[in-house]
Amino acid sequence: MRLLLIRHGESVDNVAGLYAGSRDSSLTNHGVLQAKRLGAHIASRQTAIGPICHVFASNLQRAYQTADAIAEACRSTNDDSTSSLPSGVIRVEELREKDFGLSEGKKFGAKDSDDGSETAESMCIRINRFLDHSLSPTIDQLAAENATVVVVAHGIILNVLLKALLLRYPSKSSIQRLTAERTGSDYLAPWSNTGVLQARLEVSDSISRDLASSKIIHMIVESTNNVDHLQGLKKTRGGIGSASYDSRQRTMESFFTSASRKRKLDEDENNQ
Repeated sequence: MRLLLIRHGESVDNVAGLYAGSRDSSLTNHGVLQAKRLGAHIASRQTAIGPICHVFASNLQRAYQTADAIAEACRSTNDDSTSSLPSGVIRVEELREKDFGLSEGKKFGAKDSDDGSETAESMCIRINRFLDHSLSPTIDQLAAENATVVVVAHGIILNVLLKALLLRYPSKSSIQRLTAERTGSDYLAPWSNTGVLQARLEVSDSISRDLASSKIIHMIVESTNNVDHLQGLKKTRGGIGSASYDSRQRTMESFFTSASRKRKLDEDENNQ
């Protein structure tokens, strides 16, 4: 099976340069476009990586809205009778970003050292709870299958999750490659908005000292921070792209589509 660890699309607080861990910052218009591009890209790759069977997401809107775009694209690509997403997006509180305490909403660089930010130990506890209750049982079930599981969350907590996964499903080569790329950093991998880390989980046989045979699951990181789906996507000028997304707003595409349809109706009228 494959596992995709994905950061959410661009948020309002990302653009403003604010510490936003527990703040429920919404996606920008550009962030929604990123998420839709991502969803279409993943849906188109299901032949190569396997059908999307489960989508887990942080319960903060910037993450679950990004996950919703993936699930929607996969459902529209697959026939309803063969849909592999039985329950849609599963929102998980344990996948929320690090809580920055009193620094929430402050500009980058204005963080206080004693602001009550969440500790590394606290993040590890909740990530291990997510693994124990949700992700690891899913991996145990699907590791030998042609299937893909998606996790959409936030940059810091995704690194905590990645470290925990590599401890549970060790692969020496992937650890060496990741740490070599991020020398001097606390984080194993970078995540841009809608950046994708793709890993392969595979099962191998192992013989213990008492000669008993058991199954071992290994995780091999195949790519990090992949943003191929964003090629050619540019932010709308004039601040529109950075504004909070409003589902009632008409997109530029719908505007031109409507105008084109009106011209066609006028032409049909003239031809009758």
